[in-house]
Amino acid sequence: MSETPIFRDGEADRRYRMQWFASRFAIYGILAVWAVICLFPIYWTATTSFKMAPNVMQGHLVPWWDYQPKWLGWKSLGLSPDTIGASSTVRDEFLKRFTNSAITALASSTLAVGLGTLAAYGLSRFRYRFGPMRNDDISFFFVSQLILPPVVLALPFLVLYKALALLDTRIGLILLYTLTVLPIVIWIMKDQFASIPTELEEAAMVDGLGVWGAFLTIILPIALPGMVAAFILSLVLTWNEYFFAALLTSTHANTLPVMVASQTGSQGINWWSMAALSFAAILPLIVIAALLERFIIRGMAAGAVK
Repeated sequence: MSETPIFRDGEADRRYRMQWFASRFAIYGILAVWAVICLFPIYWTATTSFKMAPNVMQGHLVPWWDYQPKWLGWKSLGLSPDTIGASSTVRDEFLKRFTNSAITALASSTLAVGLGTLAAYGLSRFRYRFGPMRNDDISFFFVSQLILPPVVLALPFLVLYKALALLDTRIGLILLYTLTVLPIVIWIMKDQFASIPTELEEAAMVDGLGVWGAFLTIILPIALPGMVAAFILSLVLTWNEYFFAALLTSTHANTLPVMVASQTGSQGINWWSMAALSFAAILPLIVIAALLERFIIRGMAAGAVK
């Protein structure tokens, strides 16, 4: 007959603490490895912008250990310490493309979040009928637009924009980008509004507020984290969009992704220039995500992003 061992309080407490520390060590170790995997492309891009051609080809990773950093990539953009004070055609072109990307991405994301929030609120609170279509059918129609490959729309938009004189214009990209990210915003915000109890609006209306008053003063502040999450996602998608920017622009409204792709030449790819340009392009997104991190986390916790 076996007996169950009896641990003294100190021994049981020590074993419990060891298990607790072991579980925490395993969890944080996995998170640390995953963080390294996620951040490595950014690290690789940043370090490659300071490499010479042999360092790139030999795959050197650690600056001052495997190689001596140089400003070759940033010098090609006119952004190195010895060229930042002098006039540079390449730097002027970079700032022009950066401005185009910033204006089109911010404007289209803001417009999409504004329109998508109103559409999502209507679909989550009211009942519509458009022919045989009901609310769920209308919502699926919006989401189904994401299934369509962008190349299918290339010729129709090219002909339409040529007729409307919108080729190579910022307003043309803003309108198109708004349409492309609007289904995503509606999908995110509809789920966000569905998690907010309708009793809050009913109580506000009992106190004398109308539909718009309840929406603006009660619902909108609660849904703000979801709106920020939708805005960040829209900003990333529009900022990095390449296909339509290359198709519908040529001189005045070209964006940064088009400039990054242009770093390939007849003699190969200028990896250091492309890396410097790519890092300069993703840096604003990193800063914005860091500043709005708390809103993104709250939006994900509230069910805005699944």
